[in-house]
Amino acid sequence: MALAAREVLLLNALEHSHALASERLGTYADRKNTPVYRDLSGELPMKSQCLPFQQIPHTTRLFLDFLSYSPSVRGMYPRSPIFSEWVKDESQRVVYDAARRATVSEILERQNRAWGASPKTLANIERLKRGALTAVTGQQVGLFGGPLFSIFKALTAVRLAEQATAAGVDCVPVFWLATEDHDLAEVNHVALLSEHGFPEPFAVESHGVADAPVGAVSFGPEIEPVVERAASLLGDSQVTAWLRQAYRPGQTLGSAFALLFARLFADWGVVLLDPSGKDFHDLAKPLFRAAIERASELDDALLARGKAIEAAGYHQQVKVTPASTLLFEVKNGARTVVRRRNHAANGNGGDFAAGEERLSSADLLHRIDASPETFSPNVLFRPVVQDFLLPTLAYAGGAAEVAYFAQAAVVYEKLLGRVTPILPRFSATLVDAKAERILHRYQLGLADVLLGAEKVREAIAARSLPPGLQARFSEAYASVEKSMAAVRESLGKLDPTLIPASDRARTRMWYQMNRLHRRASRAELLRNEVITRHADALSFSLFPHKALQEREVAGVSFVARYGPELLSDLYQKIDPDCHDHQVIEVQ
Repeated sequence: MALAAREVLLLNALEHSHALASERLGTYADRKNTPVYRDLSGELPMKSQCLPFQQIPHTTRLFLDFLSYSPSVRGMYPRSPIFSEWVKDESQRVVYDAARRATVSEILERQNRAWGASPKTLANIERLKRGALTAVTGQQVGLFGGPLFSIFKALTAVRLAEQATAAGVDCVPVFWLATEDHDLAEVNHVALLSEHGFPEPFAVESHGVADAPVGAVSFGPEIEPVVERAASLLGDSQVTAWLRQAYRPGQTLGSAFALLFARLFADWGVVLLDPSGKDFHDLAKPLFRAAIERASELDDALLARGKAIEAAGYHQQVKVTPASTLLFEVKNGARTVVRRRNHAANGNGGDFAAGEERLSSADLLHRIDASPETFSPNVLFRPVVQDFLLPTLAYAGGAAEVAYFAQAAVVYEKLLGRVTPILPRFSATLVDAKAERILHRYQLGLADVLLGAEKVREAIAARSLPPGLQARFSEAYASVEKSMAAVRESLGKLDPTLIPASDRARTRMWYQMNRLHRRASRAELLRNEVITRHADALSFSLFPHKALQEREVAGVSFVARYGPELLSDLYQKIDPDCHDHQVIEVQ
């Protein structure tokens, strides 16, 4: 495409050329955040490129500033996102009680054996027992293993553990199953790719008490037709067999997820952890007590951190009020918020409420001592409990979790004396052969697709104009550029103060030319049904429901289609020090 045409598309943010997308696709390899773009294509069956998160819709400024580790966020995060810079130093700061290590290792061995753990997973638990640290990630226990990024998270933890071990810090990967979350509507559904590449929704009607922890929701006969429909879509594959083994009557959302992941990551030795049992709650009892005994102190620290986050121009992920505590209590099967009642009083004592029930501090502490399993942490407290139970070297999470950690850091400081570093998880869009053919045909990139379905249709239409008309537009763009450059040069010799007026005139000409080009593209769009089909195919496959594919489509769809070896190929693409979104061609 001519330079002139490319400048038009720059002026028009609604349309991007393939040439521009190619320039943008790259990796922020330089640690000072200077963009050094490079192609990541290798000898594997996959080809990949990097798309900076600046070009991903709805990426928050806090996350972007964390990736560059700008001065405005350094007070909120103890370490930069460059793992290799601090892995050995951070390992010296992890303090972990020997008795707790022995107990946690025993619980993990029992849990993982129940899920059919592989020899490598059991060996990793033995390494933990002998003194290894952990690289941790986690996710809600979604239907059929949840979205694709759940798989990305597990692979990221494996890569971090491998890199730490290679650096001389023995480390094993752990996946925290968020079974105590109570938002069933977030986990009881998932989308699988249809034979045409469109996401097809699946949901299960299993339910428990309203607001009950989702990990305990048990499947009845209603799960069987859902699994069979999924099996017919996924075809006869190893993953299909694993789904049938895991998602069946009598299992829960938590146990089924664990059974599936134990098989998916058998060769990787991922250690799964379900925190909902009494054993882990008994261990966490001192933290639960501290959440009540120091409620006022913790709340003040969170309120101050929230003000600091907003003063820096960022958005608080979790709204904290003077009545907040860090705990839920399960009452009659439902997860109930524990609140402070006399939060205006000085000190850390006072009255509390769990739902409508009023409780003194002493009464609440007695309940925690007697039945710790009926209490669970909120989203800001959960990572602190996690890193009390585990010797966590680093946690891998997405943009929302990075935001949580900016707030949770003060709870870490108060209760553990050390803030666990967070690292961005691997992020990618998988482009199948059909989508790649369409992208290539119209010289588009993922950046174009992320502009939305309507813009994709316009871009394809612009590239589908009759060759003669397309050539005339290119000639017109080139003519305007050449003529105005000459005019600008002459004006500069006559009177340099006229140059800005010349530039404004050039911009107006480009705008009008580009407006005409877009109107011609829309006319082409109206008469060409193929354009709509191709645009819809790209949007549904790569940017379904205006969200990243990794958030909307189940990982098992891809593993079923390409086989478990897909995990190995993806693993090779993970670089803990590369934090862009990858665009990966899969054949």
